[in-house]
Amino acid sequence: MLDRMRANPAGSYLGLMLALTFSTGIIDAVGYLGLDRVFTGNMTGNVVILGMGLAGADDLPVLGPAIALAAFMLGAALGGRVLRGSRDGWTGKHTALFGAVAGVLVVGALTVFFVEVVQGSVLAYSATAALGLAMGCQAATARHIAVKDVTTVVVTSTITGLASDSTLGKGGGQPWRRRAGAVVLIGAGAATGALLLNLHLGAGMLLSALITVVVLALGHITRPGRGPRVPYDGAVSQ
Repeated sequence: MLDRMRANPAGSYLGLMLALTFSTGIIDAVGYLGLDRVFTGNMTGNVVILGMGLAGADDLPVLGPAIALAAFMLGAALGGRVLRGSRDGWTGKHTALFGAVAGVLVVGALTVFFVEVVQGSVLAYSATAALGLAMGCQAATARHIAVKDVTTVVVTSTITGLASDSTLGKGGGQPWRRRAGAVVLIGAGAATGALLLNLHLGAGMLLSALITVVVLALGHITRPGRGPRVPYDGAVSQ
């Protein structure tokens, strides 16, 4: 399997980023259901909740989404800074960044396992900030790997492409498997995260951390050597 992944890095990266998409679904379920309706990966939903909350609609939270948004941006900025000037494809910096993401998730999970999280408490907001930071860093790292249609944190543009390029739209063919896969996996991740909340708030974080560790290990082991750019399928869709 490892030899096949080395021989086809574009396909390998696609599979790894889809796994992180599933992981993001888990984390968003943890945030929304366990941390008072806050998305820590899907910033589109988070901004919408923040806007409605500022308008006083339905007692929606304001501070939590604001913290998640700020932390996500910080994480993305840190990821971008670390990867500045990096060559294309997987590098040791990508491994280190994904390792940092996994580390934050593990620390967050262990913390909430030993300390009860009360919505609106300092610990709840700290958990929100930690998850937002991790997801922002993950998104920036995935963006640099540049797998088309798979950002790992949002599928709105993927759904748009899936429908627009279908036979009901403009037609002409499309990578529908990867697009549909991203949509299904983030939904499946959310369902998994919701189910794991029946066990404990930290259970989803631990599973997400485990997935991230497996992804970074496979990506690091099968990364191509230095050389000319490996052709991917295009830049990341926004």
